[in-house]
Amino acid sequence: MTADAGAARVDGRTARAERTRRAVVDALLELTTEGVYKPTAERIVERAGVSLRALWTHFKDMETLYAAAGERLLELQREIYQPIPPALPLPLRIERFCRQRARLLEMVAPAARASALRLPFSAHLQEFRATQNARARDEVVELFGAELAAAGAGSEQLLHATVLASTSPAWGVLRDDFGLDVRQATAVMTRSVAALLAAALSGASA
Repeated sequence: MTADAGAARVDGRTARAERTRRAVVDALLELTTEGVYKPTAERIVERAGVSLRALWTHFKDMETLYAAAGERLLELQREIYQPIPPALPLPLRIERFCRQRARLLEMVAPAARASALRLPFSAHLQEFRATQNARARDEVVELFGAELAAAGAGSEQLLHATVLASTSPAWGVLRDDFGLDVRQATAVMTRSVAALLAAALSGASA
């Protein structure tokens, strides 16, 4: 076997392994989207079209699989994320921010429901939640920096309140506890963020 043929063989195995991993992860995400929040390994491999042996070859345990699913969700979110220019007028920034946050939160909502019971005991899920919150915080700082600065001593409190209004737990309350549809939940988030920022600005001008 030539060196080129050997390299191609290795590349082929790597590609097949990646396809198997992706199929398993996507199967898990599909099942949670369908409301199957505690799928068995057997059901996951059936959906993925692979064997149980293949599942445990690529993932040492379910915790590792859930971690990979979290990474996949972050990847999907990055693909649809669109930066919002901070120079836009405040009402337009708020509207675009909340509309985009709604899309991102709705994307992870099934996984958030599935992970609710496991979150206190899963380091991977806690890390995923922390990453989501950090991304939301960074976006709020970048997009509403002028308003946060205007809040003066209350800037950190305003930051926390704005992030809280636009993260997964608040979205879950609106969608699941209150039974709002996506449009209604987005409107509530928009009103909350607008009220927080308007109060800060009115306080600064008083």
